[in-house]
Amino acid sequence: MQKSLSLKRQSYQGIRWTPLGISCLILFGVMVLAVGVGTIYIAPADVLRAVGHGLNQTLEGTTDTIIWKIRLPRVLMAAVVGASLALSGVAYQGIFRNPLADPYLLGVASGASLGAGLAIVLGASIPFFAHLGVPILSFLFSLIAVFLVILLAKQGSSIPTVSLILAGTVLGSSFTAATSFLMLLSREQAATILAWLMGSFGLASWAKLATVLPFMLLSAIAISFSGRAMNLLQLGEEQAAQLGLPVEGFKYGLITLATLATSAAVSVSGIIGFVGLMVPHAVRLAFGPDHRSLIPMSALLGAIFMVLADLLARSVISPAEIPIGVVTALVGGPFFLYLLKRQGKGRL
Repeated sequence: MQKSLSLKRQSYQGIRWTPLGISCLILFGVMVLAVGVGTIYIAPADVLRAVGHGLNQTLEGTTDTIIWKIRLPRVLMAAVVGASLALSGVAYQGIFRNPLADPYLLGVASGASLGAGLAIVLGASIPFFAHLGVPILSFLFSLIAVFLVILLAKQGSSIPTVSLILAGTVLGSSFTAATSFLMLLSREQAATILAWLMGSFGLASWAKLATVLPFMLLSAIAISFSGRAMNLLQLGEEQAAQLGLPVEGFKYGLITLATLATSAAVSVSGIIGFVGLMVPHAVRLAFGPDHRSLIPMSALLGAIFMVLADLLARSVISPAEIPIGVVTALVGGPFFLYLLKRQGKGRL
């Protein structure tokens, strides 16, 4: 046992600053590229110049307007959502000690889907829901879903992992069925609900970004400071408790933070799968299991991946768009099968 713990501790080498710095530069370059690419191509130098104009509140001409009103909020939204989903993936995989866990494990997606479906249906007759109802109700219903899952899974003062997953699966299926029934009852809005379920950043705006950014930042900062505690949890709950970690309280708090980040992301982008599954595992394979590096690297690579996926989604069949959820599924499906194959060989 002592030898095993020693080997695990040796694999934790702290924050790797060089990859973090390189990732920051790559993210900056990818975002500049994404802002410039579109029906009207804008060179990187012009993008940076337009961003400077906007920061000085002196928009000049059509180029500045296109960047500040349309493209920049969309690219920033994609980056923030990608980082949030990746961070949530790290948290869930760390809590359950399972690389196949993802941010939608506890019914977040199904709860958000039902909330968004209700908002879309109500929006046909109530103006408020037509304008702001989708992000608000999807956010609330995703939090309600996770609260119910925790309530159902809780046994005394503890939350067994198996009970949590089972409760999430059952409640998620129930919410999904309710959403399907809602689409059946409201055929005129069914296409709109389906489009939201497939994910998109087409309606990104500064107002939506400002609405969800505080929740995402709060969760991201708190999760970032939990790296050492998550490392202890990988040694096993008993070992972590012996080393001074309040295991149940930590798990409950981390689930809450990860859920908050996921629900905020889903409320403005729709359902975008596989990001929280793929990115943390890819980072873990490349840079090791130390959560002090795994957390920030996953956030950066999640942002990079989502910006590139959105760029691909709006460029392949331009001027039409591919739903962003389709792009991530085309990449994530094979990756998930790869993980299953590795798990079957006992290499995870």
